[in-house]
Amino acid sequence: MAATMVYLVRAASTSAKILKEPFAAKLCLIRLPSGVEKLIDSRCRATIRVVSNPEHATKKLRKAGHSRWLRIRSTVRGVAMNPVDHPHSGGEGKSKSSGCRGRVSTSSWGKPSKSGYKTGPLKKRK
Repeated sequence: MAATMVYLVRAASTSAKILKEPFAAKLCLIRLPSGVEKLIDSRCRATIRVVSNPEHATKKLRKAGHSRWLRIRSTVRGVAMNPVDHPHSGGEGKSKSSGCRGRVSTSSWGKPSKSGYKTGPLKKRK
C-alpha cells in the first residue's frame, strides 16, 4: 500500500512547532504558522528545518505591473469615486460624505463595514 504525503508547512520562511510529543500515545500535537493546533500521527515522517527563502516577506514590488502579475488588483477609495459609485463619494472638496459629516464607513452598497456592525450569520439564542 502506497503512503500518501501530506505537506502541512510549505510556505517561504515558515515552520511548525511540536507542542506535545507523546511517549505512550500515537498522536503528536503541533502548532502551525496560522496558530491552529493539530494532532498528527507520531509515526509520520517529517523533515525538520525552516522552509527556505526567509526574505520573501521583505521583497518589494518593482512596478505597478508586478502586483498585477501576482493577481493583486488596485483598490480605489470610496471618497475618490463619483457620487453614483459609492456612499462616501461626491461633495465639494475633500469630504467623507456629501450630506452629513461623520458618516460611518460603509461598503459600496451602503451597508456599514465597521463600528461593530455584525456581518456574519448571527448566533441563535438559547
